[in-house]
Amino acid sequence: MKLLLDTHALLWFIGNNPQLSKASRQSIEDPANDKFVSAVSLWEIAIKISLEKLKLPRPFGEVFPHQLEVNGFELLPISCGQLIQLASLPFHHRDPFDRLLIAQAMADGMIIVTRDPEFSKYPANVLW
Repeated sequence: MKLLLDTHALLWFIGNNPQLSKASRQSIEDPANDKFVSAVSLWEIAIKISLEKLKLPRPFGEVFPHQLEVNGFELLPISCGQLIQLASLPFHHRDPFDRLLIAQAMADGMIIVTRDPEFSKYPANVLW
């Protein structure tokens, strides 16, 4: 499976937060699955840190290159095809970061790991 982690799923996974569902944790830990973290999620985290809405145990520049490497997460850039998908999405969800994650998952045939019930309003495959 190709998994795309929503921002909260990424943070909960690396923080070993019990709010991450058992099925999600098992799928992320399964070496048979390809795991992706979108540049959009890292952008969202960086913004939240700069607004002091999120605090990490170490600086962003130390946490994320390390976490991507040790967990086998591939960084997913934003492509033109994904933006074409985004342009056609209805506005069930208003959050621009989440809308782009949905578009990326749909355009690239990925399963998105999220607890957000709004994602299910789109024809995207969701795991929680």
